[in-house]
Amino acid sequence: MELNVLTLEGKETGRKVTLPETVFGIEPSDHAIYLDVKQYLANNRQGTHKSKERAEIAGSTRKIKKQKGTGTARAGSIKSPVFVGGGRVFGPRPRNYRFKLNKKLKQLARKSALAYKAQQQMITVLEDFNFEAPKTKEYAAMIANLKMNGQRSLLVLKEANDNIYRSARNIQRADVVTLAELNTYDIMKAKNLVLVESSVEEFGKLFNA
Repeated sequence: MELNVLTLEGKETGRKVTLPETVFGIEPSDHAIYLDVKQYLANNRQGTHKSKERAEIAGSTRKIKKQKGTGTARAGSIKSPVFVGGGRVFGPRPRNYRFKLNKKLKQLARKSALAYKAQQQMITVLEDFNFEAPKTKEYAAMIANLKMNGQRSLLVLKEANDNIYRSARNIQRADVVTLAELNTYDIMKAKNLVLVESSVEEFGKLFNA
């Protein structure tokens, strides 16, 4: 799959790049994508949820009414879950939601997500660029030139660039990651995948290692 390399103004440079067939041309695996996204979201959960159970409620231990003769059910504690203000039965407890996936499955999931973007023609390749200083206006102009206003975009850089990252961080639905940080969830969440020219050849090396 060949794509034209564009400038920041959205014009063609006359150069073309070929996306690695072993990454962008595979048959996508929906199940691998599902598992990887599930793991990503699970690993981001804090798991600090907690409700008080019967033994943790502060209250009197006095028997609140006599055992017999009331015409209602027996009751021995105000902390019982059947009363308002009582403990919760089987309430949530702090837990760790993290789970492990094999490296090859995660590689397959990322390649499958990239293959879907290629099939949907949602990949744009930009020439390598840099900002002399963080400028949100310049990044917003680039998004407008690429006709991605209002759409979620993901810019993939070969290596970290603080000026580009800080230029994009105040723009809604515009994310910037390095190639090493790229994950299945971010790829699937973005409508448009924007690659810099120098990062394209690295996809084959990184995702087939």
